[in-house]
Amino acid sequence: MVLIGGTNFVAVRFSNRELPPFWGASLRFVAAALLLFAITAARKLPLPRGRALLGTVIYGVLGFGAFYALAYWALRHVPAGLAAVVLASTPLLTFLLALLHGQEQFRWRALGGGAIALIGIGVIFRGSVGADVPLLSLIAVLAAALCFAESSVVVKNFPKTHPVSTNAVAMATGVAVLVTLSLLLQEPWRVPGRASTWIALSYLSLLGSSAAFVLFLFILGRWTASAASYLFVLFPIVAIIAAALLEHAPVSPSLLFGGGLVLASVYAGVISQPPPAGPRPKLGPEPCLTCPE
Repeated sequence: MVLIGGTNFVAVRFSNRELPPFWGASLRFVAAALLLFAITAARKLPLPRGRALLGTVIYGVLGFGAFYALAYWALRHVPAGLAAVVLASTPLLTFLLALLHGQEQFRWRALGGGAIALIGIGVIFRGSVGADVPLLSLIAVLAAALCFAESSVVVKNFPKTHPVSTNAVAMATGVAVLVTLSLLLQEPWRVPGRASTWIALSYLSLLGSSAAFVLFLFILGRWTASAASYLFVLFPIVAIIAAALLEHAPVSPSLLFGGGLVLASVYAGVISQPPPAGPRPKLGPEPCLTCPE
């Protein structure tokens, strides 16, 4: 999940060079959703229904619609490595939201880990905000982190369904949001002409969407929401290396120092003390994921 998620930032940058942001995101998730629906049909997996469907739609609006609308828009101006580090605020946001939803117990180490992550992000902000990196774009990345944090917390309040069928429905919901935004902003809908764009879209659809989010729901079903959110803290390592290799992006001292603080937050918030299981809502019997309907 970390390897795929970290390289996603660079792939989106390549997509944004030719395609408008919301249209590029729509193409990515249309392909990914169709693939997951095909797998769902081939394996005869149950689709979300009732309360599970409601939770899946909310997850799709926040985690695919709002998150990727903000992220794609921001990545037009924000370097991939910087965006990945800013999104490392997700653990603190997730922990606070999980407390508000009553899913987890208060833990000083988790709060401290999130605070260290924010200090690191502040260092990076101070060294990066300027003519080349607009403040509004950085704010959009933080808003994207808030949307994803809420989506990962909310989805745990609803009955579980199979990760493949859940993501298929959620991605289709996200496509509806992204296409609507694209239409409202009158983006030109065009077929990619560059080989690099096709490679980026193929990677984002097959691995960056289909595989990554199935893995994420698999992890989220076994960890607390705040523990799973620390994946975002590890994304910068992969994103910075991939951006340096593929985009020849410079690595500034503030990015290295701030990134180091962010990584230290992983140890403080999760690794040094595994999070205890908090109070969980009663979701009813869990479905058998390997049994036929």
